[in-house]
Parts: sequence; C-alpha cells; structure tokens
Amino acid sequence: MTNNLGRRIEQHKKGLGSKFTTKYNLNVLVYYEELSSMYSAIVREKQIKNWHRDWKLNLIKSINPEMLDLSGEIPWQ
Repeated sequence: MTNNLGRRIEQHKKGLGSKFTTKYNLNVLVYYEELSSMYSAIVREKQIKNWHRDWKLNLIKSINPEMLDLSGEIPWQ
C-alpha cells in the first residue's frame, strides 16, 4: 500500500523497496488497485494477503492476462 504509486515504483526499480522485494528482485508491476481511502486500502491488502497464490494469480490475470509490466502507465514523481 502506498499513497504515491509512482514514487513506490521508482524505489522498487532502483532496488530500494521492501526487504522482500529487494531479496527476490521484484520490480515489475503487474497489478494495482486504486481505492478511495487508506482504511479501505488496508482492508483490501489484508484480504488479498490471506488468499492462496492461485487466487492472487487469477485476480492479476483477470486484469492483465499477459502479466505485462504496468509501471509505464503510472506517472513517476
């Protein structure tokens, strides 16, 4: 969760993301959601974190079937 997706993408691309993303060299954005409040974003993040991997992949592929990097759609600031 972030309040500035462009900044967060830039951090990940530079290897400055979380320990998890740095450890596994995760720097491709394949899915994101925009929500109306921080509270709803926290609730949604916790919901998805409890899902099985297959459920997460199905969600991603419902929006981005080819698993393309979507970071080019986000303005970096």
